[in-house]
Amino acid sequence: MHKLIASPFLGQYLVLRPGHAKGIGIPETRYEELRAAVTDGRPAPPWLGEATEAAWKMPLPSGSLGDAVLVRDPSPYGYGKASWEINLGCDHDCGFCYLGEKRFEGLPWDDKVRLLTMLRDAGVLWLQITGGEALIDREFAAAYEYATGLGMMIQISTNGSQLHKPRMQELFARLRPYRLTVSLYGATGETYDAVTRNRGAFDRFTRGLDASRGAGLPVRLNIVVAEENAHEVDDMVRLAEDRWGFPYQVFTNMSPTINGEVTPLVSQAQKYIRPRRIFTGCNAGHTFFHVDPHGIASICKIGRDPSVNLMTEGLDALSRLSGIAESLQLRTGGCSGCTKVGTCRTCRPLAKLYQEAGDNRSLYCQHGGYGA
Repeated sequence: MHKLIASPFLGQYLVLRPGHAKGIGIPETRYEELRAAVTDGRPAPPWLGEATEAAWKMPLPSGSLGDAVLVRDPSPYGYGKASWEINLGCDHDCGFCYLGEKRFEGLPWDDKVRLLTMLRDAGVLWLQITGGEALIDREFAAAYEYATGLGMMIQISTNGSQLHKPRMQELFARLRPYRLTVSLYGATGETYDAVTRNRGAFDRFTRGLDASRGAGLPVRLNIVVAEENAHEVDDMVRLAEDRWGFPYQVFTNMSPTINGEVTPLVSQAQKYIRPRRIFTGCNAGHTFFHVDPHGIASICKIGRDPSVNLMTEGLDALSRLSGIAESLQLRTGGCSGCTKVGTCRTCRPLAKLYQEAGDNRSLYCQHGGYGA
């Protein structure tokens, strides 16, 4: 497997080391120099060895450059990042899950390969693999290894239930992910198991986090606060800081399900609800997109309709996503009577889900007066 990736990225050129946050920016001339050296079977230019030593204390192996560096071709599609739900099945049953009904289904292996290859060809350099629970997919390890081999930097979003298993630790030791984002649902077995509705889940979770810390894996914790575990917020933070020393974020605001169902909002701990960050725009549909378990691409995880089917339409269907993104931001829906709709600072697809769930505008409207 390659030691380095050289790739275009949104008008720039980068040299990256799989599993490491630090990267090296290079001019186009040096990127083209690397492409030519790999094509011709030449050794690495001296500047690359100096750069990798400075960035990672990593000497380049001798011999052909192509044995150490994967040079990705430019893409005409203009995307740099994507997220992929490998399946929606999950071994937890949290009441606040934004996915709603979690059915275990997805693409067969040959189509997973075809999809991942399309993501590479679209220009995707950073790929988030998520679910459901990604690690319970029987083909997760093979898909992860294949995506890594294509030259993508992989972030995995997981509930951590499988991290205690030796095969997972062995996989991530051999092919280090760029980041492991792990959700934390409680500080005690009683609370954690009640939130996840899975007996023994806390024990498996803590063993997995202990193993990941021992292996030096790049874990980041998402501390999810709901009515059922709000009494353990401080204890969850102490676990993150004192037991594991992992960076973390605290999430307190729930969203409706992707189908606009209100169920997750009932789980919110009212004391901890915070005003949402003002929406100032995003690149969803333009430089980033989301793919569901069936290969259907949308601008993001929230704005799923309209969408394009990559498996039946092919990669060229992505060209429609930018127009879809613009139309979704202009759609007024339940805010059609608001006099400030032209300067709205709320993500429109998110507002639409709230409106379908009952239109409690205090949870998403950034104008305060609600159109006054």
